[in-house]
Amino acid sequence: MAEIIQKDGTWTFDGDAVRIVPGRDKEVGPLRQALGELLVPLGAIAGVSYEPGRKSGRLRLRPRDGADPLIQVTGGRLPETSDPYRLTVESDRTGVAEYFVDELRNALLLDQVDPGPSDRYLLPGPPVPITASGGDGTAAFDGDRITLDWNWATEEAKQSAGARQFRVADVRAVEWTPSRGLSNGVLRFTLAGAQAPPSPKYDPYAVELFGMGRKELATALVAAAVAARLPHPAAALAPAPAPAALAADGADHDALLRRLRELGELHTSGLLTAEEFSTAKAAILRRF
Repeated sequence: MAEIIQKDGTWTFDGDAVRIVPGRDKEVGPLRQALGELLVPLGAIAGVSYEPGRKSGRLRLRPRDGADPLIQVTGGRLPETSDPYRLTVESDRTGVAEYFVDELRNALLLDQVDPGPSDRYLLPGPPVPITASGGDGTAAFDGDRITLDWNWATEEAKQSAGARQFRVADVRAVEWTPSRGLSNGVLRFTLAGAQAPPSPKYDPYAVELFGMGRKELATALVAAAVAARLPHPAAALAPAPAPAALAADGADHDALLRRLRELGELHTSGLLTAEEFSTAKAAILRRF
């Protein structure tokens, strides 16, 4: 086991996963504090490095692309102090940091972990229920329903329409962009069948972000919790089935049709009641 304890946090590697616990130091960003403890399985890690410095160094863990919904939805736009995969290391603990890197790299090599992109989320995302406030509203997610409620800063037409509540099953995409300079950020949800969204200021399915304070940074956690329950982005890029697979699907389709005909004959001959026939037919139709 390898462990490094710093004011910035504690990282522990037990051979199977890296446990990341944020510290209580004032330099620890609000998003990291709100996110809490992370358990990163070995299979979700692409690499690890230590960057020495004059006063302090940086221990960095690099998740595989697509493995963590938080990193996926924020796209590398988190402030350094809010990056859960960065640990500030005091100069007198350089040896411990280097040992941690060696142990983790050896485990990645022995387990032959693929450092390439993952086609599914290997971390569960932030725990729910979760609530965060943005510039013109508050977003809440309980694992099934998303609620957007507005405040005094909301544009009048958007506010007059009232709070929005919708199910995660109806969401097709979630977008999170931080505010930068004079440009506001956004937490936006795209629903099935929705047209091109208007400006976040007028979009009833978007919370406009005016800054990157403690509360507004937490909106990234809401975005990640929702993203973790949506189809993985790699699903849309999956290759079409090979001809052999299509042939197998066709064979299965024919077998199901034959079974339906057999059930119909059994029902006609009186060997199956109407209720039994309906139940069996529904079960077969679900497999088409």
